[in-house]
Amino acid sequence: MKITKLSQDEALSFTLRHQLLPQSQQRIDLYFSLPNEMGISPQTLDESSYFHSSIGTRSAYYSDQLHLPLVRSRFISAKKGEQDDYRVNLNLFSYQIKTALDTDINQTLQHKDSGEFYAMALELAEQSVSLLKKLRRNTPSDNKFKSYHQNADNYLSWHVEQSFLKLLAKGPKTTEDSGIREQLLALCHDEKAYREESQYNSQITLDDPNRITNKMRLLQRLMEYGVVFKKDIRHLNKNLKRFVRGGVTTIIMAFVMTLVLNARSTFTEITLLLVALLGVIYGLRETFKDDITQIIWRKIQHGLPKWQQIFSNSATKTKVAKQTIWLEFIKNKELPENARKLLNKRRQQNKLEAQLLHFRCDTKVLAKKFLPGYEEIQQQLSFNLTPFVRYLKKGEGRLYSLDGQKISQQSVERRYQINVVLIQTDEKEQHSQRFKITLNRSGIINIEAMKAHLD
Repeated sequence: MKITKLSQDEALSFTLRHQLLPQSQQRIDLYFSLPNEMGISPQTLDESSYFHSSIGTRSAYYSDQLHLPLVRSRFISAKKGEQDDYRVNLNLFSYQIKTALDTDINQTLQHKDSGEFYAMALELAEQSVSLLKKLRRNTPSDNKFKSYHQNADNYLSWHVEQSFLKLLAKGPKTTEDSGIREQLLALCHDEKAYREESQYNSQITLDDPNRITNKMRLLQRLMEYGVVFKKDIRHLNKNLKRFVRGGVTTIIMAFVMTLVLNARSTFTEITLLLVALLGVIYGLRETFKDDITQIIWRKIQHGLPKWQQIFSNSATKTKVAKQTIWLEFIKNKELPENARKLLNKRRQQNKLEAQLLHFRCDTKVLAKKFLPGYEEIQQQLSFNLTPFVRYLKKGEGRLYSLDGQKISQQSVERRYQINVVLIQTDEKEQHSQRFKITLNRSGIINIEAMKAHLD
């Protein structure tokens, strides 16, 4: 089993990534322990709204051999295959370059030692130049292929420049490595000049940061055609919900009609009191019908899956994988034993009263094989915690300390802690892990994978 990786994504989001083989199955369970002081409950957080606004899923071809051209030998040759073949092969190659670059940039930024940092940065620059040359050597002569190649070349050139500028901006700045910094800056200048010479972008677009960024996002989406799978979301239990709504309405209407008939038999003629009584009866029906329907529906729906996602290849239209998703608040007694044990390993002061939110995702790979060179697909789940911090206090305070005869003070921030238990299950084995997420109103401070001992 390849262990699912949980890592911080943006300021208030984290991502799960796991790989799947053809015709494999896997279940992911996440149990969020949300302290009551955060103000999160079924009354303040609607599960359906949270799923659609803050949970993202993504599936694409994957390989851990990031620096090898893993597509067919004709990946960027227009001499063989149809138009769609060329486009998919080109996109596979381009997507592979982007994935490799993003991974290596993040790994390089982890190095604090300037010597190691700039040695890795220089090697990464050489690899990037080599891959871009390989792409440009295979510029097609046929006009029907040329636009695809120009889009990919334009985006990769811009992405390489932006990646190395980010690397230089965040990396250590030392006089000993000024020569390497100059080489990296020269790479950025060369790519910018190359795009200008190729006239890939108009001057109006270049002068507006928003326009050039949005254009590159569009080119990235075009580049993902045939590589990142198309997603189709289906809402489950629609007919069951209609049945419940109709059943509740039938029962309430029968009760109301019984009251109306009894009232009519009591009053021999229409009077003001009869009209008022009928108005009260119908008013009560409208007042409580939706509330009763919602209560009954939550009881019936509890434990049932809510959504199904079908991932298909955008080029061939074939179905690749299927996901079934659950999301609901649960009670302590519904926690599985292994999740309960992991949560009980916390120190006593950390065992606060909390709400439990359960997310479950069952994935089944439908494809018997993938494109040549790719033996796995990667499933990615992204969780945005912005709705979780909506009710948090800003929490700034002062900490006073005595230094001799002088009293000093410093600002402190209020932090909150969410415990997340991840349980990964496939056909043969199961893996469990607890994570401690520390956050404030602005963002995630730290994500720590907890060991078996107390934290």
